[in-house]
Amino acid sequence: MLVVAMITLLTLLTACLVTPSAFADTGTTAGTGSGSDQGQGQTAAGVSIAITSATAVVTASSGYHLKTTLKNSTSHALPEGTVALSTNIFYGFVSRTDIQQWAQGEAPIPTPDQLGQAHVAALNPGASAAVSIDVPANQDRLKAMVNWGPKPLLLSYSSTDGTKAQTTSFLTRSQDGLNTADTPAMGLTVTMPLTDDSWQLDDNAAGTLLTGTGDAAAKVTPNDAVTLRNGTRLPHDTEQLLAQHPMLQAVADPAYLKALSLPPRSVGIMQPGYFDITGYAAKGNPQAYADAGVDTDAWNASTATVQLRDALGDQSASQPAYAWQGSGQWSVQALDQAKRQGFSTVIASSGFDDQDAATVHTGKYIVPTGDGDVTVLSAQRELSSLANGHMSNANANGESSPAGRIARFMAQSAFYQMEQPYTARNLLVCLSANASAADANALMGAIEQAPWLGLTSLDALSASEPYASGSDAASLAPSDSGIAQQGMKALDDTLRTLRSTRGDISHFAASILASATPQPTASGSPSASDAGSPQALAQQNANTSGKQDSTGWISQVMAVHDRLALRALSGNAPVRERMTAGARDLASKLMGGVAITPTERVTVVSETASMPVTVSNNHPYPVRVRISSLTDSMEIVTTRFSDVDVPAHGSTQTTFTIRVSTTGSATARLTLLDRDGKQFSAPKYTPIISTLQISDTSGFIFVAVAVALGLLGLWRQFHRKKDPDE
Repeated sequence: MLVVAMITLLTLLTACLVTPSAFADTGTTAGTGSGSDQGQGQTAAGVSIAITSATAVVTASSGYHLKTTLKNSTSHALPEGTVALSTNIFYGFVSRTDIQQWAQGEAPIPTPDQLGQAHVAALNPGASAAVSIDVPANQDRLKAMVNWGPKPLLLSYSSTDGTKAQTTSFLTRSQDGLNTADTPAMGLTVTMPLTDDSWQLDDNAAGTLLTGTGDAAAKVTPNDAVTLRNGTRLPHDTEQLLAQHPMLQAVADPAYLKALSLPPRSVGIMQPGYFDITGYAAKGNPQAYADAGVDTDAWNASTATVQLRDALGDQSASQPAYAWQGSGQWSVQALDQAKRQGFSTVIASSGFDDQDAATVHTGKYIVPTGDGDVTVLSAQRELSSLANGHMSNANANGESSPAGRIARFMAQSAFYQMEQPYTARNLLVCLSANASAADANALMGAIEQAPWLGLTSLDALSASEPYASGSDAASLAPSDSGIAQQGMKALDDTLRTLRSTRGDISHFAASILASATPQPTASGSPSASDAGSPQALAQQNANTSGKQDSTGWISQVMAVHDRLALRALSGNAPVRERMTAGARDLASKLMGGVAITPTERVTVVSETASMPVTVSNNHPYPVRVRISSLTDSMEIVTTRFSDVDVPAHGSTQTTFTIRVSTTGSATARLTLLDRDGKQFSAPKYTPIISTLQISDTSGFIFVAVAVALGLLGLWRQFHRKKDPDE
């Protein structure tokens, strides 16, 4: 052991003496990574390297297996070449900076121990080549590793014309088979929100609600109208992910569970609809949310439990309630709002971490608020970022693929455990709602193979000793939400739109609906001509006895709107846009269900004429409206208003009187007004053509008088006395 320690020390000293210029003399120019899963490795002269798969944990029997893709992005062909894989079997990273610099290709660490190499065929411009390197477990260099932990890994390409490229990554050796002291595993809790971003307004259900019969409309619930595009079954890859990794802690949106035909396993529930509590606190205007249709009762912990029980069909079911972070950070104000809504524990996926800490620590804080203490379970920044598909740095090109990020994750977690091997810690890793199930599966598989990590539950993390509490924890909380100005503007726009659409529904209910009496349809409907007769009303009442009335119907429409509004305020931009569009569509179809059908054109050949106008109603309940008619001519005018009652799924015709005093043309502008005189429809136009003819006695009298006056004027002109000087 003493000899091994001396060798390790000499290697470290050698690494410190190697200059950055010596490392750069390999002829490699570092490129800038894109950060996407299809991102490229470091480049030289347009050649890129991306790791497509790699052994996450190296054991005594695993060997090391790597697959990579080389791409020629130059404008010329590359001759055949070689890809080599090398490491430094004695090197141990000494700091976080050390690891990060190597990831970015900036650390002068020698890698003299070649593990393997592979031949690369010639590459035409734009062509790619897949290369595999398989290192057996009994390979001398692998067997010579005497200490566990992360090792620098260099993947280099060289063609026969001198073109070179390389990328840096990590190889992590476990304690398996090594003569080293066993240390306690570091606790790691991996959690994910179980929700969906495919919510939509179902056109068929919404159509039935707005235009179906009274019975059909009464059967449409908000769950029927606001549905998932992906269906009512959990996606197969997510289902497999949860089944294969029972220690993956799924925290479910109870509204999502209600929408699924078979609710999956979860360890806790979050706020309904994945409502953005951090955005709510940043806005600081509860009335704006209430006007939009989202009261605090819609997203509190009690409602979450009710929805969980409905989803499971078990009225005694219960799970811990965790408020999941939204678009902003958990400021003290946001924590206070969560506590007020019944959430004593929140999950901070980002922004709540002691960045000045010398080593990683348990991700638990207890923060006092005006309404009581709140437990914050905070994600470890670097590990969670890698788990969610983010490179640690734009120049860390080995992390541009999922396999490369997992390699860095395992190396980083091993380094954290080696920093303080005997200190009990429990780190939290939060997966995002849109994390790839395939990537999450690969990550969980790698973690489960790592003996230096012990997977724990959210319950265990919640029960662990906090890293900070009281004023110390409060001082670490973010001072504000951190939501950018653009994000706040999007929130304001959403609230403004939802307030307007909800106002339209309220307006329709208060000033357009005729009564609370349900109306018959189809063969049971009275005709427009006898809609107001006693016989017709009696028939309507007979056909609709026991049915929902218009008050209940409009309440259902409002409930659908408010369900859309709750999801629109989840903080997920695509969901927000889709749900806001759904609310606009719902309100527009409601208001547009009452419409004017004007006469195409009216030709007037006398002083008065009639202009028929029809108002139709597509809804299952009657409406009472006023029609306004206004022409653009002083000589051709119509009656100003006409009040009409329109039956359910029917139409009513009324007539306006046209009065003309000259030949010419005009246009009548027709609009629908509610009972308060407020316009609610787009205008319709009817052209009026006047060909006024003089064909009665009064007309001839007018002509005679005109002629007499003309003759009198002429006579006075010829017989008037002239002035002397004229």
